[in-house]
Amino acid sequence: MAEFLDRADAFVWGPGMLALMLGTGIFLLLRMRFLPIRNLGYALRCVAGAEKETGNKRGAGGKRKAESKKKARDKRAGDISALSSLTTELAATIGTGNIAGVATAMVLGGPGALLWMLAAACIGLSTKFAESMLAVKYRLRKENGDFIGGPMYTLSRAFPCRGIGRALGAVYAAFAALASFGMGNMTQSNSIAASFHETFGIAPETTGLILTLLVIVTVLGGIRLISCVTLYMVPAMALFYMLGAFWVIAAHWERLPQGICEIVRMAFTREAAAGGAGGAIVASMRQAMRYGVSRGVFSNEAGLGAAGISAAAADTDSPVRQGYISMTAVFFDTIVICSVTGFTLAASGVLGMRDRSGALLTGTALTIAAFSTVFGRLGGCFISASIALFAFATIIAWEYQGECAFTFLFRGERAALFYRFLYALLTFAGAVCALEAVWDFSDIMNALMALPNLLCVLALSGTVCREMRAYEKRRR
Repeated sequence: MAEFLDRADAFVWGPGMLALMLGTGIFLLLRMRFLPIRNLGYALRCVAGAEKETGNKRGAGGKRKAESKKKARDKRAGDISALSSLTTELAATIGTGNIAGVATAMVLGGPGALLWMLAAACIGLSTKFAESMLAVKYRLRKENGDFIGGPMYTLSRAFPCRGIGRALGAVYAAFAALASFGMGNMTQSNSIAASFHETFGIAPETTGLILTLLVIVTVLGGIRLISCVTLYMVPAMALFYMLGAFWVIAAHWERLPQGICEIVRMAFTREAAAGGAGGAIVASMRQAMRYGVSRGVFSNEAGLGAAGISAAAADTDSPVRQGYISMTAVFFDTIVICSVTGFTLAASGVLGMRDRSGALLTGTALTIAAFSTVFGRLGGCFISASIALFAFATIIAWEYQGECAFTFLFRGERAALFYRFLYALLTFAGAVCALEAVWDFSDIMNALMALPNLLCVLALSGTVCREMRAYEKRRR
């Protein structure tokens, strides 16, 4: 079974899937006339609250006022702010991939993989914008006052062929729910338990029990409590990690220019050995592109559609504005945090280091080695703490996304409550079990949920562009 899953994982995440995701992003970027990139500054100002919301104009002024009054009557405590929806989305994407994934890419693909990772992120801005904007446009308001949406609702309500759309929506929801159990939960709790056991000697059972209790307390509060936790946790954990990384970069400041030059050179060169920043690493442009693009996609999840589930919970009248806000998750996740990790590895000189057996250091071990050049043994503690924060944030954010997918298939509050308790129990199981097969299974589910989402985005790309152009006219 393990061998079958490994082969299936390699197949679904092969060149075809990466080409589809990048091709969709490039198609959208061209059709949108590069507005996601051109308006990135505006999007960041929206996140900071420096830009006021531009509402949708849907007919005569009286009609708009009536709709506004109706919304005011319907508005309940279930609404969360646009910023809270963004931090929930960031919590789901900022994870161990920002620490271990970057290191793996820069070893297997050479230092140049970082540049291709950033290129994939620029393309992913358009995909993230489109899937989030559509999720807000076609969302629903539940009886308890909460907004709910995502690709499954967009497919069932707006796909050109309604019957096919409903079927694709159900398929997406099923794969998303399964992915939440694996990639969003069990693999994350396993990473926390493993790092705490290796660094502090804490038994996985103890870590698993504490995590389970924390997850139960958080997720029983629903999206309001989850978004409240992520609103404070995401900026704090990102600042904590980046301050440590900047400290390492500052300590090796003289090596940074050489490291950046090596990153650019190795991104476009034929097979060659890296220089001072890469040690004994040998890679080609093809390898750099392959690992940089794939790790970039894994990191920011542009194309999977899960971001739209979080975006749909925001209290906003403008799908386009929320799309701009949501796409900044790609900027913060990959262009900022992954770049900082990559520059830390390049400046510290650990790329190309080998362990006692002679194998190249990679993943978490390589990042720990980089931080240990400044913090010594505390470098391992620092990375373990960062992994714990990043992974826990991922667990609680994916719970909401998985719950929305699960309740799309099985309606009712009982289904939501059942999902929450099952999710918490799987947190403990993930902490105490070996999960090699779960990693492969989760990767497969991610790829399978991406397929209907990308079809949806492509089919409705005309709607996305029309909404974007209309918004631009109002904004100006």
